Amino acid sequence: MKKFIWGIILIFPILVQAQYKSSIVKLGIFSPSSTETGFIIGYESNKFIDRNFDIGWSIDWFHKSYIDQTLVSRLNDYNGYFDSKLNELRAETNLHSIPAQFIMKAKFPINPRLTSYALGGVGAEVLLVSYRNYRNTDQDDFDIAADFNWRLGFGAAYAIGRRSDIFAEITYHSSSPSWSYEINDSAIGTKRIFERAFDMSGFMLRIGFKFYY
Repeated sequence: MKKFIWGIILIFPILVQAQYKSSIVKLGIFSPSSTETGFIIGYESNKFIDRNFDIGWSIDWFHKSYIDQTLVSRLNDYNGYFDSKLNELRAETNLHSIPAQFIMKAKFPINPRLTSYALGGVGAEVLLVSYRNYRNTDQDDFDIAADFNWRLGFGAAYAIGRRSDIFAEITYHSSSPSWSYEINDSAIGTKRIFERAFDMSGFMLRIGFKFYY
């Protein structure tokens, strides 16, 4: 009997820990300052500290192909060398943003099925950027940029089952990855260093499902 009781005591924390985890899938739209609004998908994993507070990690993926109008403006002003159509071609950009974060979330129950929550996160963001070569616009160049990021938001979740929720949330995301590169234009005999900064700050509107295990 004593062995059985000690076994329950030792196993119980493991069982509790197993019950207090969750996985989240998020789908929605993201509107960063540098690009047009686009689709974003995310995954989040959490561990509960207590009934109304949990911590975890998240990773998202955002993709957009667009013309970088900031770069177009800078190229149009480049030593008075103006060719708007060519510079728009040079500014064609294919961007993949992958932010990863440590997440904290506090819940505020409204009724047995409905819960509101606030969240915050910090982490790092990697941009994979493909863009047209300045001299030969038929070729693509590739670079990687990274930066610190943070996020704040709030949302509401509704229990659709014992181990599943559906939710909607709005968050503000902030980061600004960048890198520098050199243009050597023999046609006009000048050389200049350009910094390409991508202001990835903006609002996310997302819905998703949360599964407990």
